[in-house]
Amino acid sequence: MGTTQLETVPEPKYWHLKTVLTEALDSEFSVGEVLPNERDLAARFGVARATLRQALEQLELEGRLQRRRGVGTTVAPPRVGVAVGTEQHVWPGAVGDAWRPVDCAVAVPPAAVAEALETGPDDQVHTIRRSRVTHGQPVAAELLYIPASSVPGLPAIDAPSGATLARAVLRELQHLDLEGQDRAVELGSARADDAKELDRLPGAPVLVVTTRYVAEGRTAAVSVATYRADTCRLTFGDSGGVEIHHDPERRAS
Repeated sequence: MGTTQLETVPEPKYWHLKTVLTEALDSEFSVGEVLPNERDLAARFGVARATLRQALEQLELEGRLQRRRGVGTTVAPPRVGVAVGTEQHVWPGAVGDAWRPVDCAVAVPPAAVAEALETGPDDQVHTIRRSRVTHGQPVAAELLYIPASSVPGLPAIDAPSGATLARAVLRELQHLDLEGQDRAVELGSARADDAKELDRLPGAPVLVVTTRYVAEGRTAAVSVATYRADTCRLTFGDSGGVEIHHDPERRAS
């Protein structure tokens, strides 16, 4: 690994350094690999450590790097695709679902969710908490609200609590014929509970994806999923497979 000195450029030095670092990440490092310490990196690129920190912070904001407690700065995995314009409609928990059930409780949902579900203001619903992990890192947390009317056969199922009950509710939900679903996406800030689960600081940018599932002419379930904005990308269409790489050799091939 050679030494690269930065030339005088009209743009801020940290921004030019960010471009140089991006090329190095694509050609020299793999996902999860720990970067050299700041002193060594600053020496390699011939910049002050303050300039290096600015470039690293920008790359972290863009989702190219992750700072992990007790580990250091590592190369981030590819962004997780969040499908918002697909015609494929499936129930949560169906085969291929990337979410992991964590817990299930019976509670009164937020007023906006109760309105969508057409339940009474004091009616309790099944509230399933799920998480999504990639390359060992949490990227999203979800609250899934399901009224008792959507899972009428559940009382006959022996499911004590927690993740076991969550899986039982999801299995029962799939007995309904899913007629459609719609999604809304908005940019938000991580609340304290979301931040803890996603390993981010409170107030970090997140994408909030609300999904309404329709069966038998009514809203059968509502999902509110919170994604780390630095690890996700929105996809449209049924494949969502378009990938853009930064490596100049791959662009030229």
